[in-house]
Amino acid sequence: MPAKRDYYEVLGVEKGAALSDIKRAYRKLALKYHPDRNPDDPSAEEKFKEAAEAFEVLSDDQKRQLYDQYGHEGPSRAGFSGFHGTDEIFSRFGDLFGDLFGNLGFGGRRGGPRRGADIKMRVDIPFAEAVSGIEREITVPRRDSCDTCDGSGAAPGTSPEACVQCGGNGQVVHRQGFFVVQTTCPRCHGNGTVITKPCSTCAGTGTVQTETTLKINIPPGVDDGQTLRIPRRGQPGEKGGPPGNLYVVIAVQEDPRFIREEFDIHTKVSITMFQAALGCTIMIPTLEEDVELTIEPGAQPGEIITRRGKGIPVLGGRGRGDQHIHIEVTVPKKLTGEQNDLMQQLAASFGDAVGPGRKGFVDRLLGR
Repeated sequence: MPAKRDYYEVLGVEKGAALSDIKRAYRKLALKYHPDRNPDDPSAEEKFKEAAEAFEVLSDDQKRQLYDQYGHEGPSRAGFSGFHGTDEIFSRFGDLFGDLFGNLGFGGRRGGPRRGADIKMRVDIPFAEAVSGIEREITVPRRDSCDTCDGSGAAPGTSPEACVQCGGNGQVVHRQGFFVVQTTCPRCHGNGTVITKPCSTCAGTGTVQTETTLKINIPPGVDDGQTLRIPRRGQPGEKGGPPGNLYVVIAVQEDPRFIREEFDIHTKVSITMFQAALGCTIMIPTLEEDVELTIEPGAQPGEIITRRGKGIPVLGGRGRGDQHIHIEVTVPKKLTGEQNDLMQQLAASFGDAVGPGRKGFVDRLLGR
């Protein structure tokens, strides 16, 4: 199997190209390699699909960032696995094709099977579940085929009839001198058929609103804003077309104990100046449970202790990130008279020039 070409190379744009340049380059290639323009050239259809895949990734900020960082493996982390056929491409970029091809007589097979629309929904999960991964049950609102009319949209005992305006082609031809322009039939909207007696259950749409319960696996290491793609769980297709996809956007709740940076986590801990000077053992939070951490004598404010491999699992890969412990040293705000004297003696032993400190109650009473 040949290696995939670089997406920027496929579209002929620079790596930092703007979205408008990417869209312009894709439209040019789609026009050149459109299957209806190249009916006897299998290689043209492959180039058509290659250009569509490149455009799908580079026109999406998240997929493009993953591609720039991880190459072709990156977009799969956002749920993209390429296109399985040209019908899926026509459905995905219908607006582009409608503008680009609709008036040229090869309009993207509007009268044939159509892929169903995609569904996008959000799922909120706690920080801990994003780290460990979890199986979640979700309820997806979608439109399913009407049982009363078997999805035809026509009342039982009747059938959709061929459109008399376009003769069942879904397209009408307008001749203007030397020019021949083909457009979508305004009566049947490109379907080629019309429903004279609509189904009372679905009002002629062929679908009814339902809810579907699904179990989804959220992988360990998923981050806030990432999207899971669940194939063929979107809206049903038309005229036997495949269903769309379900895209689940993950919203990860914050944990006040941790700050995430890709697959590393950062944790702040506070110790006293005496613990910093003499060393200590303290309890710290981790992704699993609280554990003991030994801090060596002489720890400095802002010092970072790294626990290798104790961070977040790498999504779709091996290993884990690290946990970075940031040391904060606190200074006591109030001292007793005895503590003040001891601190004065300690400062003198270091040769440090210090102020008198806070006087005790007895000293203030005696005017000392």
